[in-house]
Amino acid sequence: MPKTQISTQDAPAAIGPYSQAMRAGDFLYLSGQIPIDPATGQLVAGDVRAETARVMQNLDAVLRAGGATFADVIKTTIFLTDMGDFGAVNEVYGAHFPNVPPARATVQVAALPRGVRVEIDAVAYLGS
Repeated sequence: MPKTQISTQDAPAAIGPYSQAMRAGDFLYLSGQIPIDPATGQLVAGDVRAETARVMQNLDAVLRAGGATFADVIKTTIFLTDMGDFGAVNEVYGAHFPNVPPARATVQVAALPRGVRVEIDAVAYLGS
């Protein structure tokens, strides 16, 4: 199965040896996004809602670059440094999946890159 690297300047560049996304067959695998503004390269200011909003914007940009939308997402993983942020993150995240939300796991982790509070990755299905 051929693989295709997906990249866009509308989302932060990878900060390590990985791709923003990879397409393999009918699936698009998105790397975790953190709340970096791609225009400035800086973390967004604000609470976990602001961070989650930026993460979702970054995911949207990568999805679009791969020919997908949030409607195509079938699985996500949310990484939180504080499970107490679960409700606030759900509010912002849920607005992007108003009809059929994808399967999901949410886990608390000890730390995330650059000291952020939330990171989200995704898998989208591009078949018919």
